[in-house]
Amino acid sequence: MNPQAKLIFSTSLLLGTTITISSNHWIMAWAGLEINTLAILPLISKSHHPRAVEASTKYFLVQATASTLLLFSSIMNAWYTGQWDITQLTHPLSCMLLTTAISMKLGLVPFHFWFPEVLQGSSLMTSLLLATVMKFPPTILLFLTSPSLNPALLCPMAIASAALGGWMGLNQTQIRKIMAFSSISHLGWMTIILIYNPKLTLMTFYLYSLTTAAIFFTLDATNTLKLSTMMAAWSKIPTLTATLMLALLSLAGLPPLTGFLPKWLIIQELTKQELTATATIIALLSLLGLFFYLRLAYCATITLPPNPANHMKQWHTHKSINTLTSTLIMLSIMLLPMSPTILTIP
Repeated sequence: MNPQAKLIFSTSLLLGTTITISSNHWIMAWAGLEINTLAILPLISKSHHPRAVEASTKYFLVQATASTLLLFSSIMNAWYTGQWDITQLTHPLSCMLLTTAISMKLGLVPFHFWFPEVLQGSSLMTSLLLATVMKFPPTILLFLTSPSLNPALLCPMAIASAALGGWMGLNQTQIRKIMAFSSISHLGWMTIILIYNPKLTLMTFYLYSLTTAAIFFTLDATNTLKLSTMMAAWSKIPTLTATLMLALLSLAGLPPLTGFLPKWLIIQELTKQELTATATIIALLSLLGLFFYLRLAYCATITLPPNPANHMKQWHTHKSINTLTSTLIMLSIMLLPMSPTILTIP
């Protein structure tokens, strides 16, 4: 892609995100989401491969439908209450429509079908944007409207997302699809605590984005797209592949890694709210995700590919590990001891 075009689209993404997260009027928030959608479409379809074009078409249709529902929800709320302020969403039907619209934008169950397919049709860096940056504005809208949302609707959706994200990821061989189902599963954790502690939802999103970014940058450096190529990637940059295993286990939520912090706090908060059964169910469902993270970690560092006589190992690349990737990996592994400091951040 032309560097000038890429700069325009990247700047538009930044602009759209900033408009949405800083606005308190529904029309401005909707406009920011639309700018985001239009800016990411060329980045998804830039390879001109049929799968990329299909992915961008699916993404456009789903996001356009979600934006329509969001606009309809805000107009209905303004009609009944006279309020355009995002925090003043009080009409029950508007709240339900907004939950549906944001769930479609995020890829929450049962509106998740588009997300794995779109990630599979995109490049690794575009997939990273779709899994993190593009989910930030809808998450902020959920955060702002959390007092008005219906827990009876959000709780089943969150548990279904955690279950389906773990279950569907078990038999995948394409890494982008595995990361898509991982994202759906993490969205379940973020949604289940949204009503009771919205700040915890944001912190979970930030730590998830950090760890996911570290994993995607590592996959991009080793040019790994599926499990079979991951098995041979260890010979390219052995140090990076070893740390990839730790980043994957952090995403799974194993102590003493960074990813354990949000899961620990969410289970603690649910128990405080006397939702012990919900906490138990979602903790058990995370074991499904743990299985495919362990499989990825096993393929990345422990499994060797078949070595017949005519097989040559891939040469070590002379690509140096850039500072951003190494910093992200360190943060995604070693933040747990700093948890008291993290918790004091407002």
